[in-house]
Amino acid sequence: MTTLNLGILAHVDAGKTSLTERLLFAGGVIGELGSVDDGSTLTDSLALERERGITIKSAVASFAIDDLTVNLIDTPGHPDFIAEVERVLQVLDGAVLVVSAVEGVQAQTRVLMRALQRLRLPTLIFINKIDRVGARDASLLERLSLATVPMATATRADLLDVLTLRDDELLAAAVREDVSPQRLRQALAAQTKQAVVHPVYLGSAITGAGVGALTAGIKEFLPSLPGDANAPLSGVVFKVERGDSGEKIAYVRLFAGTIRVRDRVAFGNGHAEKVTAMEVFDRGGAVSRSAAEAGQIAKLYGLSEVRIGDFIGVSPETSVARFFTPPSLETVVVPVPASAKGALHVALTQLAEQDPLINLRQDEQRQELSLSLYGEVQKEVIQTTLARDFGVDVTFRETTTICIEKLVGTGEAAEFIAVAPNPFLATVGLRVTPSEPGTGNNFQLGVEPGSMPPAFFKAVEESVFQTLEQGLHGWSVTDCTVTMTHAGYWARQSHSHGTFDKSMSSTAGDFRNLTPLVLMTALRQAGTRVFEPVHSLSLELPAELYPQVLPVLARSRASVQAPIPRGAVSFVDGHVPAANVHELQQQLPGLTRGEGVLETAFDHYQPVKGAPSSRARIGPDPLNRKEYLLHIVRRIH
Repeated sequence: MTTLNLGILAHVDAGKTSLTERLLFAGGVIGELGSVDDGSTLTDSLALERERGITIKSAVASFAIDDLTVNLIDTPGHPDFIAEVERVLQVLDGAVLVVSAVEGVQAQTRVLMRALQRLRLPTLIFINKIDRVGARDASLLERLSLATVPMATATRADLLDVLTLRDDELLAAAVREDVSPQRLRQALAAQTKQAVVHPVYLGSAITGAGVGALTAGIKEFLPSLPGDANAPLSGVVFKVERGDSGEKIAYVRLFAGTIRVRDRVAFGNGHAEKVTAMEVFDRGGAVSRSAAEAGQIAKLYGLSEVRIGDFIGVSPETSVARFFTPPSLETVVVPVPASAKGALHVALTQLAEQDPLINLRQDEQRQELSLSLYGEVQKEVIQTTLARDFGVDVTFRETTTICIEKLVGTGEAAEFIAVAPNPFLATVGLRVTPSEPGTGNNFQLGVEPGSMPPAFFKAVEESVFQTLEQGLHGWSVTDCTVTMTHAGYWARQSHSHGTFDKSMSSTAGDFRNLTPLVLMTALRQAGTRVFEPVHSLSLELPAELYPQVLPVLARSRASVQAPIPRGAVSFVDGHVPAANVHELQQQLPGLTRGEGVLETAFDHYQPVKGAPSSRARIGPDPLNRKEYLLHIVRRIH
């Protein structure tokens, strides 16, 4: 069986879902084209998606191109739901990046293309909406700085006519290179599959122009290899949803092996459960099957403990790193009435299963629940979802920016068994050093692995990563390497009658509880600096209004380049702190008579100037040793 798992990616309103509908229609999966405006598309199945006319959750549908089965995954285009796109990238064999011929390359387009390039994912580009007034040709891709090969051309300069494949130009190139057109296309296919070049198609998803050529290109230029159904089972969970009766349903891309109903499968961190039912995507939606093989996407039932990102069976040979930044905004969710806190916690816990990056934080001391966000649209969607699906009405406090902390220098600390003030039966020494930007956090051993039981090392490692979620100023510490420099324990002791004596024997809890104290001492010695998120900014507005907008950009702490005029319109690129993006979005329509278009996307972190901002800590505070130990003692006893 040959399967291609294909992602459709685009900036918002580029026509991504319309293209998905057209491909499914051409593949015979649907008998009538759905409309985003009418809320009748196959992949936008959520009521909220139909109402807003945007994709919020990734959706899978399957169709065939001759003997090739294509699992088509429609992804959100709005930047507030970029986390959903990230989860899809790790299961794709290839992608189609949709660009509007009218709006051109947007900030979100560049974000997506950078991710595709980092992953070296073979990608075709489809320039959509060529039937619209003001449409442009492939020259609009210049801002992407890509190696592209135009595969189609319009027969009229205004781009409104039927497209013709550029076989004539390929033939001319073959003559120049003294090779056959067939060999030239084979070479193009080989380079496309290596993500060296990107064939570009022009068309209209609404009229169907150019979609046939794109379909042929999907089969010819994107990689589709038969999976090994006899290999050890290997897959990854990229989506989790709840069924009508509340059961978990895991969407799994299988890289190798075969999985069957009633199989007991291992996943995550040592879990193993039985698959009670299964659906596989085949020529449309998901259909009930007794087995799924390598290359397929299956919906698995019965895995109650499964989470997004879990590997099913053995891990793939290449692990997938993050492609996009975590959310940079945070808000406190307030139930209405206040007595609905319990129901709110249950509802948000289920939402966090479907989107782990909302990072549900519970502050027991203040009795508050907070969520991480990408933007205000995501907040509105969460509010509507809580009301409709869970019957919980909420309001939100003011959205704040999520900063991060990075080490200033190197720090080291250690505490030893039976040496005051260490009250735990554990020896832990830790050294913290800065890592390369973007590498995240890493834990490594500077002691002999056999010097302690593995469970004790595991307890230290888990506690290290948990503690780094709240640094000296309460923000997550990143790009930090933690090395364990000292380790020691007391072996298991028993009384003469064989009962275990906790007072003389080290446990994993001793290491888990001591590690935060040692790590915070090392962090204090190293020092940390707070960094704030910064977004790239792309602004299009009437040229004569730019002088009025410039002071507002300055007040927003935006740094911008000189405007680039194009007729009566100016294009402005720059950067703006994430904390000021929402206010800028609110002011722009009034300043530009509604004609200004602002696109922003996370770009980098920059050091906070002046006094560092801080975030209230949750849970036991290892920076306050006395209170921390009192809390731990109460928790133990």
